Amino acid sequence: MAINKFDKRIAQLPGHIYLKIAEIDELKGRFAAGAKLNPQLLGRLKRSVLITSTGASTRIEGARLTDEEVEGLMRGIVMQKFADREKQDVKGYFELLQIIFDSWEHIRFSENSIKHLHQELLKYVQKDQDHRGKYKSTDNKVEMVDVSGRRIGVIFDTTPAYLTPKQMLELSEWTKDALENKKTHSLLITGNFLVEFLNIHPFKDGNGRLSRILTNLMLLQAGYLYMPYVSHEKLIEDKKGEYYLALRKSQKTFKNGTGNIVSWLEFFLDIILAQSKEAISLMLQENIEDILSKKQLLVWQYLQEVDEAAPLEIAKKTHVAYATVRQTLSKLLKLKKIERMGLARSIRYRMV
Repeated sequence: MAINKFDKRIAQLPGHIYLKIAEIDELKGRFAAGAKLNPQLLGRLKRSVLITSTGASTRIEGARLTDEEVEGLMRGIVMQKFADREKQDVKGYFELLQIIFDSWEHIRFSENSIKHLHQELLKYVQKDQDHRGKYKSTDNKVEMVDVSGRRIGVIFDTTPAYLTPKQMLELSEWTKDALENKKTHSLLITGNFLVEFLNIHPFKDGNGRLSRILTNLMLLQAGYLYMPYVSHEKLIEDKKGEYYLALRKSQKTFKNGTGNIVSWLEFFLDIILAQSKEAISLMLQENIEDILSKKQLLVWQYLQEVDEAAPLEIAKKTHVAYATVRQTLSKLLKLKKIERMGLARSIRYRMV
């Protein structure tokens, strides 16, 4: 049975996997205990990650849009040079990831929720309307694409269409049970789900993007609350070759019974570890209130409320002495919290 297969697969993992998980969880605890980030700043970070993650996740699958173009698209700017399919993919991913970030506590993990999320992911893609939220009816393959979107080779064959419903039911039921009953560490449950889900490749299209949506959901529900503030998708895009290689190494073993997912888990946990370290760095940098005086904090808080401002304007609005404003701006520049624009009397400052 699949339950025995997954349990056995995880039971035979080597010790260094658990050491890596312990390192991740130590950072997770530090973030939870020490994060005192400004709500306005968190809102900006989340918006930035939505743009970055959407761009990265769609580029992994061969799209060409830059982060700047993704942001323009989300603001309603018309871009004629890109195919409608790329625009539709971007809009669907952006909106669904936003739902995950805002409502993860209210989404129950189940086979039905996986289908529903797939339906939402592709809701703007016209050519996919007939198979949104439905398992594939014909066999498919996982292919790697280059930076231009050209297919350059088959990475691995996936589960045949006729076996897909059975395997997805087994995988989703095992995962749901393991999470609810805490049968093992949530990172191992999530990692096993992802490698198996991508091996099945249950949908005609959107499997890779949906796997990253589900990663954000599952890790948020497991308490990794920095997911909306550090882009998981960007970290994977930066190691795209290693990502495909790790998947292939593990999935090649699935035909021999239990399967060995160590190669995949090493990659997956390294990505989460890097994400954790970035979150801690962010937390340490942004606990700026601890190193600013009360008057300096007024300057800092005003800059967070406006797009940009000149020193004299800041002094008038905050009722802080002009000399103190200049000292504060110099300090914030050294901390790389703000940037300076213009020259001489036209100099203005804004948040980085």
